Amino acid sequence: QVQLVESGGGLVQPGGSLRLSCAASGFTFRRYVMRWYRQTPGAERELVAAITTAGGSIIYADSVKGRFTVSRDNAKNTVYLQMNSLKPEDTAVYYCHAAFTDYWGQGTQVTVSS
Repeated sequence: QVQLVESGGGLVQPGGSLRLSCAASGFTFRRYVMRWYRQTPGAERELVAAITTAGGSIIYADSVKGRFTVSRDNAKNTVYLQMNSLKPEDTAVYYCHAAFTDYWGQGTQVTVSS
């Protein structure tokens, strides 16, 4: 069955870094645009970053440009989100998603706090 499993979240101080991973299985990962979203309580999910099938095109939310980097390894069926210079407002549950499908991960909590 289809699975997207995020990992790498945690508690980090402002200015710190985290690297999220999303391991995919059960579908042909390399054929799908992959997206990272985040969500805080009471808010809608926000698109953070997206990467095309071969990584040739990438977009970021304005709020994370210059701080976050999305990448993928199709040989490992994994998409990554490197998050640097983290701010308290980056605190959220982060989800990976295969575009134009209902394939979502379970989410990983990122908390930025001193």
